[in-house]
Amino acid sequence: MEQTLATGSGAFTPQDRQQIDKVRPIPRISIQAFCETEGVAVPIEKAGSDRRMAKAHLKVQMGGIKAATEHFQTAPTPNLVILESRLTPLELVSELDVLADFCDPGSKVVIIGHHNDVALYRDLIHRGISEYLVAPISLGDVMTVIGELFLAEGAEPLGRTIAFVGAKGGVGSSTLAHNVAWSISKLFSTDVVLADLDLAFGTANINFDQDPAQGIAEALQSADRIDDVYLDRLLAQCAEHLSLLAAPSMLDRTYDFEGDAFNALIETAQRGAPAVLLDVPHVWNEWTRTVLARADQVVITAAPDLANLRNAKNLVDTLAKVRPNDAPPYLILNQLAMPKRPEISASEFTEPLGLHPLGEIAFDPGTFGNAANSGRMIGETDVKHPSIAVFHHIAHVLTGRGEARKPKKPGLFGRLRLKS
Repeated sequence: MEQTLATGSGAFTPQDRQQIDKVRPIPRISIQAFCETEGVAVPIEKAGSDRRMAKAHLKVQMGGIKAATEHFQTAPTPNLVILESRLTPLELVSELDVLADFCDPGSKVVIIGHHNDVALYRDLIHRGISEYLVAPISLGDVMTVIGELFLAEGAEPLGRTIAFVGAKGGVGSSTLAHNVAWSISKLFSTDVVLADLDLAFGTANINFDQDPAQGIAEALQSADRIDDVYLDRLLAQCAEHLSLLAAPSMLDRTYDFEGDAFNALIETAQRGAPAVLLDVPHVWNEWTRTVLARADQVVITAAPDLANLRNAKNLVDTLAKVRPNDAPPYLILNQLAMPKRPEISASEFTEPLGLHPLGEIAFDPGTFGNAANSGRMIGETDVKHPSIAVFHHIAHVLTGRGEARKPKKPGLFGRLRLKS
């Protein structure tokens, strides 16, 4: 412990986002906070709306330690109690001694104080307090301390979920998801699970030339008992480090899901692979909204026309509301320079979205069609195709191995390919 304790910031900053990005989903716990100032109450309330806290139940009240003592005289204590106090160190310890008579032994307690005092910190830890933070605190501070207290020590990190969705049907979101999954597995020799969530009309099995007897439908039907072993039996091996959870090839049933239908499946996949790519169909209902809201990263694929722009803007705005503490989604512009089609320029398309495209890919139906018909990725059918560099760049950024850069416009070589 340093001789001074780090203090937080009341405003949401890029540093907060870096902190929060390291926090994995919090388990199903109950949390009650008793605050004395708005500066502490607000970031705690914001934490409650974060996607990583979807399973947790958080309640924020004012009144500090005295209000907590009065409340817990007649109510059981939750898994975590967060208390703010502006009292002096001596008064704080005295108030905690009174509260201790009403606290269950299994509850954890975090104190947010206004005195940067190492001796107080050591005394509180000695008395069984889980953590002491110095106000002002930030959203990142709150998320980090909860994650450290309730995520199992030494547990394997969960793989990151990356959801691909098209701003409009037919813009190539699935094709991009499949090729990026292939690039991640090849570039980094890391295990990747690709889940085709379009159970009715998914194309991943065709694009990878697979025809598994079982797949994602069976996983959803057995969501209450799915585990690593069962999921492994459902995965089809597409490459050395790439596995596919395929959609059915028939329309023998309809697929209506509850909002959290895919949660257990995705969490199980995350335990077995560093990267889980979700090919989300272009539909809008409760479960697709939930999948996009809870993914670690979202990639929107759009073609450069007005309908795509409108839909992309709606997606970006909606995701900003349901993912307030996350970075904006990534944008990929696909099917550029289609012959005889009027299109919006990249700069005009991205300006109202407030995004820079992560990649721009020219329209090339011959190359992409041949790859799809042969059940192979572009990197297997045409190793010099310009889109491969874009796929690799996207793979680097999504896995944290590179930074997004402003993509170059398709060069002469790419344009000549359109005419061949």
